Amino acid sequence: MENTAQQPNPENILKIGSGFMACKVLLAAVDFQIFTKLAAHPDQSARALKSQLNLNCTDRHFFDFLDTLTGFGFLTRTGILEEAFYSNSLDTEVFLDKNKPSYIGGILEMMNKRLYGFWENLEEGLKTGTPQNEAKHGVNIFEEIYKDPEILENFVNGMTGVQLGNFMTFAKKFDFSPFKTLTDAGGSAGYLSLMVAKENPHMTCTSFDLPAIEPIARETIKKLHLEDRVKAKSGDFFVDPIPAADIIVMGNILHDWDESQKIQLLQKAYDTLPEGGVFVAIENIIDDDRSRNLFGMMMSLNMLIETPGGFDYTFKDFSKWAKSVGFKSCEIIPLAGPASAAIAYK
Repeated sequence: MENTAQQPNPENILKIGSGFMACKVLLAAVDFQIFTKLAAHPDQSARALKSQLNLNCTDRHFFDFLDTLTGFGFLTRTGILEEAFYSNSLDTEVFLDKNKPSYIGGILEMMNKRLYGFWENLEEGLKTGTPQNEAKHGVNIFEEIYKDPEILENFVNGMTGVQLGNFMTFAKKFDFSPFKTLTDAGGSAGYLSLMVAKENPHMTCTSFDLPAIEPIARETIKKLHLEDRVKAKSGDFFVDPIPAADIIVMGNILHDWDESQKIQLLQKAYDTLPEGGVFVAIENIIDDDRSRNLFGMMMSLNMLIETPGGFDYTFKDFSKWAKSVGFKSCEIIPLAGPASAAIAYK
């Protein structure tokens, strides 16, 4: 009789345990701008790419590198080894060509330059409960990022990359017809406001962030030719009034802070909104039974690495906090990948 019982299999253990290798293959390809080069000139040989990149590894190792990217689905290939020609897959052509407005590689660039090294200290973070980034040396993480133009640009591009797909989806899926104005508090480069304005011609939007961000947002707004309906404004949402609007959005903001600070921000948004106004948090909302949105839980661990008290949360958590400050009802709208819009109505 055939034994149909499940047999032990080490495949998943080895796949996850070696995941840092897969991660670094993709991050290196983004750093080399391989997908951007192939978008401009598809069907290139490995040797042609290697020459462009000025790499000194052996041909065999570069074949290994490109064929690993192919096996993961990031590239397509015809032929093999010396006779092989490579092009982008559909996803990389759309999302990892730096010359396209749909480019999301900024978050991968930030992961490579900042987060990859910090995650090496996850064990210490779990042991001590303290951040493992620049804050280990007694500095304020946001002050440290915002004072260095190169690090700031990398950070802003990262925030744009991780959220752009969500902003595009939210701008199309949410019903904006009853509303006229929106403020994106912590708006970074301004892309949420721009996507909403682009998809909803009756909406005017304000991207609100710290003073160092305003020039970046203004440049983005100018580039998309929406200066008539999207404005950039400076301020600190813990200290200054949030610009009044029918809708207040915070994208990847609440998870930076501890529970009391989350509630403080929700209260400030509630107090600013008119009756019938809406608060929206766009984040990797963890499923209520905490078993499916693994990316959301890993992002919560990233908050351990990056912040003193931040964490990601479930929709049940969000609803409890929102109703505690006065919001009448809440709903959730799935967005791109593991992210959702958690929405509270005043």
